[in-house]
Amino acid sequence: MKTVLAGQHLVSPYCLVSLTPHGDERGKLISIESFRNISFGIKRFYYIYDTDPDWVRGKHAHSNLEQLVIAIDGACRFVLDTGKVREEIWLNRPNIALYIGKYVWREMHDFSYGCKLLVLASEYYQPEEYIRTYDNFIQLAKEQK
Repeated sequence: MKTVLAGQHLVSPYCLVSLTPHGDERGKLISIESFRNISFGIKRFYYIYDTDPDWVRGKHAHSNLEQLVIAIDGACRFVLDTGKVREEIWLNRPNIALYIGKYVWREMHDFSYGCKLLVLASEYYQPEEYIRTYDNFIQLAKEQK
């Protein structure tokens, strides 16, 4: 999977994004700013935690939403699907984020104990723009091409 530097224009439906840590002997800090080091404005953020490793999360796509996902602590495996390409990646470092664009099916598997995911979203929560079945996603993905 391609990794880009934070702030580069994102043209892929998904990719890893390298975030620049700043720090010294006191610790590290990563700053994320709308339209500066990510390509969209942040309208919502949420975090996922205390997820049992045996549960699968996600299992949906979005028609009008971009996201940046960061494993603040721990790790989990993402399955990403564009309708043409299906790929698995591990998200396991707080300085490497996962950009997920529109019309990308995502599933999250194999959460480590203590895994904490921070998600930055380009839109407010709108349940009507979720694509919740894989068959519907495949049909809509074909129409987008």
